Amino acid sequence: MSLDRSPSPQRGGGWSSPGLTSPYEETNGHARARLPSPGKRHGYGEQLNGGGGAAQPGVTWGSARAKSVRVNGYPSYQSQNQGFFVRHYRKLSESLPYFAHGGQEDRYAEKEKLGRGRSGGWGGSGGGKRGWREVPRRVGLLISRRRRGVALLLLVLIGLMVWFQKPLQYLYRRTSFLGGGSKFVIILAANQGGGVMEWKGPREWAIERDSVKNKKKYVADWGYELDIVDMSTKKRYAHEWRESWEKVDVIRKAMTKFPDAEWFWWLDLNTFIMEPSYSLQSHIFSNLNAHTYRDINLYNPLHIQHPPNGTSGDANAPKYANYLDPETLSPNGDGKPDSINLIIPQDCGGFNLGSFFVKRSVWTDRLLDIWWDPVFYEQKHMEWEHKEQDALEYIYTNQPWIRPHTAFIPQRMVNAFPHGACGDDRKVPEGKGGGRGGCKTLRPDGLESNEWECGIQGIHYQESERDFVVNMAGCEWGRDCWGEMYNFRQLSNRLNRGRWERVKDWWGESAEAMAKAKEEARKRDEARGKV
Repeated sequence: MSLDRSPSPQRGGGWSSPGLTSPYEETNGHARARLPSPGKRHGYGEQLNGGGGAAQPGVTWGSARAKSVRVNGYPSYQSQNQGFFVRHYRKLSESLPYFAHGGQEDRYAEKEKLGRGRSGGWGGSGGGKRGWREVPRRVGLLISRRRRGVALLLLVLIGLMVWFQKPLQYLYRRTSFLGGGSKFVIILAANQGGGVMEWKGPREWAIERDSVKNKKKYVADWGYELDIVDMSTKKRYAHEWRESWEKVDVIRKAMTKFPDAEWFWWLDLNTFIMEPSYSLQSHIFSNLNAHTYRDINLYNPLHIQHPPNGTSGDANAPKYANYLDPETLSPNGDGKPDSINLIIPQDCGGFNLGSFFVKRSVWTDRLLDIWWDPVFYEQKHMEWEHKEQDALEYIYTNQPWIRPHTAFIPQRMVNAFPHGACGDDRKVPEGKGGGRGGCKTLRPDGLESNEWECGIQGIHYQESERDFVVNMAGCEWGRDCWGEMYNFRQLSNRLNRGRWERVKDWWGESAEAMAKAKEEARKRDEARGKV
């Protein structure tokens, strides 16, 4: 076949592309033109070989042009179905992050695997979750490579947060909608041991200093309010001194001083917070029903009857059952934690007001009015030895409306006593077979708790149980107040020391034990030498 206008350099015309020049043969499924014999000369072959040599077999115009294109640039046509990746290479590469700074050939060794498993965007090609998993990695690469300023700013912010950790933590815990610390106020009565008109000695000053420092550190950690009240020269009426009765009036003034607070915690001066890591929310108020009990019959050292009978104290007096509503007659009130307005512990002698909680409410206002009534003081101040404490017990016994809003809390949770106060320490169960032991090993029904310092009958401080607060109540009567305060302060520091302090103590104890062992060995050697 002859093509006069063919640009082909072949003499007979035709095309050098396979399939266009006749005749042709198929080899392995591909069309290939028949090549002339090796000895036959062609003009174009002579030109390719310098004009004088024989043409190499299989060298055509198309293959020579393709070879030239591969040397001088990128091929315009590729076989084996690779054109799809070449056409879409730019589109794929724009959606992928850069991993190296080398040439394109150094980045991907196998270009045919470039698009496998890749997502087309931030959300993935199919809208699945696999694409979103790449977001943190891509953001990190973006910041590290292109946003070094943003990364530096983040490092500065993290450093400032670490440096100002305490103030930020205090602000977080203090806010009412986050930590809730501003809802709690601790009222600390100062000058409690020395009386009203008596001067304090060095020990009394030391006790007050340690107690105040302990409370200040606790409120600084949790964002609470601290109201230190000077009880030395308070005088309500011109004709009487009402020492210790003043706490009723102090609580009312604290409610006026802190209008946003909800709970007020009264603490005597001879108290020490042993576990500053306990917050009031987690320790008590996160679950009031679980941490308190309302039925006076569960632990009743005063033998108060419920339901109440009469005001005379006679067991045979007519009962009030026909005049009281079901909520007042119930030993648990309505059972709702929101109705609790007064939380007090009980020791071996009855109510203990060395550490108790009062909630701001209309009910509390009425209670404080009756509690502060001067008629009580005028008629009962010679009969009531514990003054305002006996007055509250009298109101609870004879005023049925007090009971539905009063809850009791186990003494060891907020007001543990040292050994010697209210009898001897009965300890907690020891572990069996090398176990840890403790109150948690007792039966859930509490049948075994009567003989231990566990449950609602536990009074004395237990180091193994890590009790919250200890109260050196009555230490001024035959006991050493300063010695007890000092011992409990040292114990609290030892129990709450950090990891580095623990390592140093362990190292010191080990060195001391080794020195002691060497001394004992030396004494044994000397004894053997004398024998």
